[in-house]
Amino acid sequence: MNQSNRYANLSLNEQQLMEQGDHVLCAYKMKPSAKHYTNPLGHEDYLSAAAHFAAESSTGTNVEVSTTDDFTKSVDALVYYINPAEEEMRIAYPVELFDRNLIDGRAMIVSFLTLTIGNNQGMGDIEHAKMYDFYFPMRYMAEFDGPSKGIADLWRVLGRPAVNGGFIAGTIVKPKLGLQPEPFARAAYDFWLGGDFIKNDEPQGNQVFAPMKKTIPLVVDAMRRAQDKTGQAKLFSANITADDPFEIIARGEYILEQFGEFASHVAFLVDGYVGGPTAITTARRFFPNQFLHYHRAGHGAITSLSAKRGYNAFVLSKMARLQGASGIHTGTMGFGKMEGDKSDTIIAKMIENDEAMGFIYNQSWHGIKPTTPIISGGMNALRIVGFFENMGHSNVILTAGGGSYGHIDGPAEGALSLRQAEQCWKSGANPFEFAKEHKQFARAFVSFQNDANQLFPGWKEQLKHYL
Repeated sequence: MNQSNRYANLSLNEQQLMEQGDHVLCAYKMKPSAKHYTNPLGHEDYLSAAAHFAAESSTGTNVEVSTTDDFTKSVDALVYYINPAEEEMRIAYPVELFDRNLIDGRAMIVSFLTLTIGNNQGMGDIEHAKMYDFYFPMRYMAEFDGPSKGIADLWRVLGRPAVNGGFIAGTIVKPKLGLQPEPFARAAYDFWLGGDFIKNDEPQGNQVFAPMKKTIPLVVDAMRRAQDKTGQAKLFSANITADDPFEIIARGEYILEQFGEFASHVAFLVDGYVGGPTAITTARRFFPNQFLHYHRAGHGAITSLSAKRGYNAFVLSKMARLQGASGIHTGTMGFGKMEGDKSDTIIAKMIENDEAMGFIYNQSWHGIKPTTPIISGGMNALRIVGFFENMGHSNVILTAGGGSYGHIDGPAEGALSLRQAEQCWKSGANPFEFAKEHKQFARAFVSFQNDANQLFPGWKEQLKHYL
């Protein structure tokens, strides 16, 4: 059934739709199935497939039904732009379509995703479709929580300025699984002697060999001792992810009870992709005084460049800010081991700024607090010089596991090498000349020789008297 007469209106003007503020706009890469269309990249067949997608995303059915009335038609999703040659379509969804909470009338990402990447992902006449940008009008955006805490709150704990407080040197205790409570706490202490921030990795929680009620008190003790020895505040991001919202709350309450006077030094990590919007919202609403750390483990199943369905990492990060994530892993933008490239700065700009241009839409956040980029995945002191140059600033959290624990002189020296790498970039110094006067950074060349060979050819000759 060709539904393009009802679910498409190519005369709609995108700028006018944005100014009117009555629609959520979504941009997709979509390819119709050749099994269902004689010329799937021709204008008529492509529009038919796009209209079917919009129908399935909103009020449509596969047959005419007697219950449809004029109001139903007024909230149809409408295809307003197509470019078959580029496999691109854009759809306008009336804001009224999306579900609201009973308890407070607020909006939910669950409903947004149910419509925009719901049943349409399994339709037989669509070979694949992937959302790569979306736009929220102010009145719909106002119905989302947004972050309650941000990097400025962590800077204050660390005794830094609340504006441009700079790089937070962090790590993940390695190995990410397999350590019992005492070795885990010892590894945390060793890093804290040089660094700021430690996070549980995504699978760490309450394993039988490292029960939370034994591990967390030891971590608290390690933090206290590290703070006493260094005279500097330390931060810990504790994983409270669970299937059950009541379990998330129980974990959070237990952790805060144990940290006591150091509760402001604690972030809560939630695996936001696998745990979903319910897990994020539970943490955001029950613990608004904690920095909410969104770990995106598993996201590559749909956001990977090789995946043709779902949505991309840009969409994931933008939704995370709406839900209330204080920080989210944004990848290493081609400088670490994770998939991505230098252009991924578009993600950081969208979640950091009050207004930013996406792949298609210019989005104003209307005062919603920013979300901090968390950089993780194969990073070390040698890689982050180029990373900061590409990023243009260093107001991020870095969690370098191997980059700290893989440093030849241990994790504290590894943490100091990360700090020195930021100083090298900030000062505009020649890395070789800088290394000659900064031991920990110099020793990073020996620690990560494959990276040194690739990024700084000739380093052995340049630094042979300084290592």
